[in-house]
Order: sequence, then C-alpha cells, then structure tokens
Amino acid sequence: MTLQEAKTYLLERARERGVELEALATKSRELSLSAREGDLEEITAAERGGIGVRVIVAGKTGYAYSEDISPAALDWVLSEAIENAELQTEADGFLPAGSQLGRSDLIGEGLSAPLEQKKRLALDLEREVRQDERVQQVASAAYSEREFQTELASSGGADGGYRSGYAYQMVNAVMAAGESVKQGFELKVARDLHALDPASTAQEFLRRTGRLLGARDLQSGRYTAYFEPAAFLTLLSPFISLWSGKEVLEGKSRLAGRLGEKIASNAFTLYDDPNHPEGLMNAPFDAEGTPTRKVYLVREGVLESFMHNSVTARKLNAESTGHAQRSYKGVLNVGPRNLIVAPGQGVELRDGVLITDLMGVHAGANPISGDFSLQALGLKIEGGEVAYPVENFTISGNFFDLLERIVATGSELEWSVMYLAGASPTVEVAELAFAGA
Repeated sequence: MTLQEAKTYLLERARERGVELEALATKSRELSLSAREGDLEEITAAERGGIGVRVIVAGKTGYAYSEDISPAALDWVLSEAIENAELQTEADGFLPAGSQLGRSDLIGEGLSAPLEQKKRLALDLEREVRQDERVQQVASAAYSEREFQTELASSGGADGGYRSGYAYQMVNAVMAAGESVKQGFELKVARDLHALDPASTAQEFLRRTGRLLGARDLQSGRYTAYFEPAAFLTLLSPFISLWSGKEVLEGKSRLAGRLGEKIASNAFTLYDDPNHPEGLMNAPFDAEGTPTRKVYLVREGVLESFMHNSVTARKLNAESTGHAQRSYKGVLNVGPRNLIVAPGQGVELRDGVLITDLMGVHAGANPISGDFSLQALGLKIEGGEVAYPVENFTISGNFFDLLERIVATGSELEWSVMYLAGASPTVEVAELAFAGA
C-alpha cells in the first residue's frame, strides 16, 4: 500500500466509525558518503517513514501512528487514536476546514545523479582541503542528501502531497600554524546537488578557519559587534520560540500582548517564507493542510505576528499562519520553515569585533528571560580593516536589548540549516558586552 492509498483507507474507515480524522504520512530517504585519506570510508543509505493520525471524538483529540501501513496496522492506528481521544478531559478539539492542495515536486531532478558522481563530491572535497599544508587532520569530508515525501488528508477536505529535499557537502578539519591550532567546519547546502562545488567549499573552509590561526585574547569591554550571517542565525535559534503562538498560550513568551509594539530597531525585519526561491525547507502547506505564505514576524522593528496553527489561532483570536508542524509520530506544534532576517542597505566595518562563531548557544541562552552568555571567536576590526583574530571571550547581554541595538544589516543573504533553517545578512549591533582577558 502506498502512502496515498494509506491516507485514503484511513479516511474511509474513520467515516464508517463516525469520527473526524487527519492523516499525515511521510517517507524519507537519506544517503551519506564519507571520505578519509583518499578512499570512500563509509556509505550510509536509509529509508524510513510512517503515518500518523489525529482524530476528534466528541471534541476530544487523540493521536496514534504506525510505520507499518498494511490494512491491519492502519485499523489498529485508528482504534488506538480513538481510545486515546476518549481518555482526554478537554473537549475543544477540532480539525480545520481544508481544500484540494494538489501535488508539488520542489526538487525535480535536483538529487538525480549517478552514485559515482556523488562519491566524487566527497572524495574531491577531502582532496581539495588536504592540498593546504596547514591542514593537520581531516575528521570528516562528506556528501549527503535528504529526500522527503509528505502526504496529508483530512475529513475537513484537505488533500495533497509534496516532495522536497536538499543535498550538502560538509568538511570538519584541523588547521595549524606554529603553535596555533584551530578546528573548524564548513557546510554548503543546495536543493540541486549540481550547485555543490568541492573546490569552492574547500576554499571557503580554508579561508574561514585559516583566518582564525594566531588568535589573540580579546580585552574585556564594550564593542560594536558585527555578526556574520551564520553566527547571527545561531544566536537567533534559541529565541525563535518567542514568536510561537503555542508559547504565547502557555505564558512562556515575553512578547505576549505586544502585537503592534516596537520591540526592535527600525533596521530589523524578520519573516518566514516557506516558498522562497532559494529556500531549503520549502513546503506548499503545513502539517494541517493550511497553505503556507510569507509571514512578517517583525517589520522595521514592530512586532507584527506570531506563528500559528489552527489551535493557537482560535484560542488567541487570530488566523492560522500556516505554521502547524508535527512529524507522523508527534502531536501538533508550531514552527517556521525558512526564517529570514531581511537584508538592508549594507554594513560598513569600522571598529569592533566581527563575530564568526558562537558555541554553547542552547546552554548559554535563556528564551524566557532573553539573557545570554556565549563563547565566541572572531576578528578584531580597527579602522575598517581586520587587525587580528581573537579568542577566549564571551558575549553577553539580553536578546530584547540586542534587538533594539541593531544598527544595520548587510545587503546579501547567506543560507544555513545548522541551528536554524533560514538566511541572514551580516548584522551590526552597537555596544555589546565582551568578557575576555
């Protein structure tokens, strides 16, 4: 039985039993190729998937899932979900009205290439990196790809599916110059594997990690901070829950009740765009079948929206923003797809610290209070030029205060899927506290 057939089967059985049902099915395929010392060290291929249901029985909500999609297993899933619903005490559950969503292929032939070509993307990456005599060890040089098939149908009329995915190259290596040793990594992601270039990825790794060799201790003080795109996305990642309608409902977001208020400088605009031409996590509809759209969370410093699924929207007297998330194993949640810090007129480096890397972000940041204290690496900027690399320092402050101190954003976006799927330009922040030597 296919995923499409499984969701149709479940809808028919639910109709016979007089319950409302939403079926979400996903199937994923992964391929990873890792090179070491000129040979292909490891090939990992895996497929997994399943189907999960949400049922409404007399206003009560129940969930269940199975990775077996045989008729017998699907009958069990439906019965289990109904039993789980009957155990609940709250009776305000519902399924949103849906529509015909069609079928979308978001990657086309982007991951189609002979296996030998994919092997070369790993082997050539390692070879290119090793050509630099400063490279002491290559811990990993790999090519990987992920492909996803999503199917959704509901008693409310939602029905559709889409195929998505991406490929990436990643290198993790150690460089040394004299007594200075630095370990770094570089990750390049694309929806089309043909956009990946081992030589370019290697050169970017050598540039980004090599520039930190010979780093000095940074003197404590307050400096202008210039966050590189990946570093700013890393800083932003633990605070995304502030814009979650679910967190607002649970009283965990300090932004609750502040819609329409100024929460950041005019230079800061933040939005989610699940249909961006360059987006890495695009989706035509969310986990409830609500069509996705570009949603501004902050526009020129003003809090414009929270992210909502149908449940949070109803309880907060808002509209669903198409941000329902759940895996076939999970329950309904809220989350972004491609979170983007809008580019601006550009950032001019003058005097301060260019922050290139942040460490321990989830341990050192409190999304409730907004306080953060994070270890970092970077480059000291003097008179508009890079003076020298710096290390052994932390940046600290409050995220809400930092948003108000944003001076400017760069003109070019850089995409990432590391801590957060999205894109950011360089971001300039005035008077950030640095604790160093």
